Amino acid sequence: TTGIFYNKGEVCAAGSRLLVEESVHDALLEKIVGRVKKLTVGDPLDKNTRMGPIVAKAQLEKVQEYIEFGKKEGAKLVCGGDRPNLPKGYYLNPTVFTGVSNEMKIAREEIFGPVLATIPFKTLDEAIVKGNETIYGLAAAVWTKDVKKAHRVARAIKAGTVWVNTYNMFDAAAPFGGYKQSGYGRELGREALEQYTQVKTVWMDLS
Repeated sequence: TTGIFYNKGEVCAAGSRLLVEESVHDALLEKIVGRVKKLTVGDPLDKNTRMGPIVAKAQLEKVQEYIEFGKKEGAKLVCGGDRPNLPKGYYLNPTVFTGVSNEMKIAREEIFGPVLATIPFKTLDEAIVKGNETIYGLAAAVWTKDVKKAHRVARAIKAGTVWVNTYNMFDAAAPFGGYKQSGYGRELGREALEQYTQVKTVWMDLS
């Protein structure tokens, strides 16, 4: 759940789409919803709080619009989607949709809020295709006990960072950047140093 609800989903690499194998879909979704309902929304200065407010009123309204789009396009809202009963602040309960397809707005566009779109798949090949059906490609994650599957999916997914059995791990030595409309070039690591160098070409005729 931290993959999408960390910092209220206002993270460039937030895992807003969750592709789940159909055979374990219902069981996993039940566990996710159980954890989501335990996330305390409230004052970020309170040590018991696990999710604070959306950054601004305009962003809250934008996220609420996406939630409405999800309902209208046929996704099933399984939890959240509403605001907690708090006296003030731009708070929104963590939201989970299921029955989502890549054609839906909540799967195609960046919501930048605490909204998870769950997409079922049958085969690994289907998962790879669905995973790559996006204009973005900043980060992705693979969750599996099968190392061969992990390598295969990590190689096939078009994203600048792929985590395996973890999420949001960063290091100054590891390059970070995206594919497609998630940007070009890399920051951090040796690759980033090239952006601060000038390359010179010298042609010399010794005849």
